[in-house]
Amino acid sequence: MTNEKCIMIKKPKIFISGVAGFLGSHLADTFIADGYKVVGCDSLIGGYLDNVPSEVEFYQYDLNFHNSIVKITKDCDIIFHCAATAYEGLSVFSPFFITKNIIQSTVSLITAAIANKAKRFVFCSSMARYGTQDTVPFTEDMTPKPQDPYGIGKHSSEMFLKNLCDIHGMEYVIAVPHNIIGPRQKYDDPYRNVASIMINLMLQGRQPIIYGDGEQKRCFSFIQDDIDILTRLAFDDKAVGEVINIGPDDEFVTINQLAQTIADLLDFKLEPIYKRSRPQEVLLANCSANKARKMFGYAPSIKLQDGLKSMIDHIKNRGTKKFKYHLDLEIINEKTPETWKDRLF
Repeated sequence: MTNEKCIMIKKPKIFISGVAGFLGSHLADTFIADGYKVVGCDSLIGGYLDNVPSEVEFYQYDLNFHNSIVKITKDCDIIFHCAATAYEGLSVFSPFFITKNIIQSTVSLITAAIANKAKRFVFCSSMARYGTQDTVPFTEDMTPKPQDPYGIGKHSSEMFLKNLCDIHGMEYVIAVPHNIIGPRQKYDDPYRNVASIMINLMLQGRQPIIYGDGEQKRCFSFIQDDIDILTRLAFDDKAVGEVINIGPDDEFVTINQLAQTIADLLDFKLEPIYKRSRPQEVLLANCSANKARKMFGYAPSIKLQDGLKSMIDHIKNRGTKKFKYHLDLEIINEKTPETWKDRLF
């Protein structure tokens, strides 16, 4: 017998904004399973309340309610900022609403985190930060060229984060997930989530609507392939001050190919409805994962077809939904997509 006392090491307390959303709720699940205390908030603009794990200390707050955010982030060591009105195309037609909930909300949370002496802030940015580049895939050393209000808002938020953290001494990481798919993603939203929209439509026996000629190319990342590395960014010292692309870069597919893959999985006769292109849409968008591979041994394991299959199963189990035009169009003119203006979904 010895008189030595067992010293219990207290695990950091995690705060997740957007915890009712797709990414935030999966992140919360992982941290809770690992024994961490998780606090989170969500305005429920883009998430489902039943996404929130029961163990989360949950607050239905908008991040722009700054005084409330200061209170609920108290004693939180790690801040994950997943909340965003992630509506890239819509931001051209509702720029005030979108940027208020990108820039102002981010500054609110950064300020609260610094005031409460949080150790690290992990900001989930967007591939929209890159805009149109001369080559693909996009690498982190490229100069951002965002070309819509959403992308501009995300890049501006990164600049606020760097500036305030450098001044006040809080660690930060900028993660750049792209086109995340998987169960729990909102699928009754007509403004975003192309794969979810297509699945919801086809399960109802309806043809998908494709903007332009459908030859825009994207890589889609399955949720677990993002979560595994995001949780490391909370604690790994190598991540501090870095911008890190997250998501596979090997299945670069057109929107037409995406639609056909979903149709094949559903045994659905595909006859897409084509509408004119949306303004400012980037045609070729793919992020290199090489930096994440070199720094963290990143190795995504879920193929696109398998990820889509899991989404189909999830939506089938929950049941298809009517699309809800829950956000107002601030600018309606000849450039506004018919899908939104005339509520075609």
